[in-house]
Amino acid sequence: MWKSSSLLYMLLGLYSLMISWYYNHSIFYLIIHWIFWPIYLIYELLSGHLSHGLWKTIPMSYFK
Repeated sequence: MWKSSSLLYMLLGLYSLMISWYYNHSIFYLIIHWIFWPIYLIYELLSGHLSHGLWKTIPMSYFK
């Protein structure tokens, strides 16, 4: 049980860092968003920055 929840926590953290780099391209913001990633991820979801398919386009842009 602990293994799956910690893996999900880590993956969501990496996902928020991908979003941060996609929009900002700044090491400073990447570090700030890494520290506060749960708040940043909720903000991105509520503000609509991940709507219209961007939630899957952003991670796929790193694997092209």
